[in-house]
Amino acid sequence: MKFLGIIPARYASTRFPGKPLADMRGKPMIRRVYEQVLPSVDRLAVATDDVRIEAAVRAFGGDVVMTSDRHRSGTERCCEAFCKIGAGFDAVVNIQGDEPFVRPAQIALLKSCFDRPDVQIATLVKPFEADGDFETALFNPNSPKVVLNIRGEALFFSRSIIPYVRGQAHTAWLSAHTFYKHIGLYAYRASTLEELVRLPPSPLEMAESLEQLRWLENGYRIQTAVTRHETVGIDTPEDLARALDFLDGKGGMS
Repeated sequence: MKFLGIIPARYASTRFPGKPLADMRGKPMIRRVYEQVLPSVDRLAVATDDVRIEAAVRAFGGDVVMTSDRHRSGTERCCEAFCKIGAGFDAVVNIQGDEPFVRPAQIALLKSCFDRPDVQIATLVKPFEADGDFETALFNPNSPKVVLNIRGEALFFSRSIIPYVRGQAHTAWLSAHTFYKHIGLYAYRASTLEELVRLPPSPLEMAESLEQLRWLENGYRIQTAVTRHETVGIDTPEDLARALDFLDGKGGMS
């Protein structure tokens, strides 16, 4: 299979305007994401609606596709980019533009899901640490949870804690059951991606503000693979400060 990697990136952000261009020790964030992912896909492009991001990507020699400013999600932006440059590719990998520490091994794990010809959509999950803190881990609505069937397919995603562990104190839940955190990295068969963007918003999606619930409600299956590595997403300037500390702790990156 041939994989097209797409990094949707927009300038406007309520919590962190201009985030893709935020400086990370001499490189804009979008460049750090791009360089992390580039070796893992057959072609990689940034999909944006902003000329400032376009110029920044071209300045470091990256591939960039201009897209509409009317998209409601990164999935829609990925689909437009695929329609423009995706001829000959079998699947699309959607990489978050605010995940500068995504690992090549995670991309490889996601791609391996498509060794099964029936897989339509794939994503990653990570077990919560058994000795983690209940309040900052399971109880955090900004960290979506997912439950799986015996084939490793997603049954449901929620910002609430799922499942409920009956007969145990909340503080013991992490040690009593394996809970999975959703890692927001997706891959889709090309034909499936074009179908997904035609679906209208669904009730569960609107309730939870989780786009993947639209797909489940419409009967699509989402295969998961388990990663043991945490990602470091950046949603706010405070997150960026923590990410820079992480970057420095890794001895820096080129």
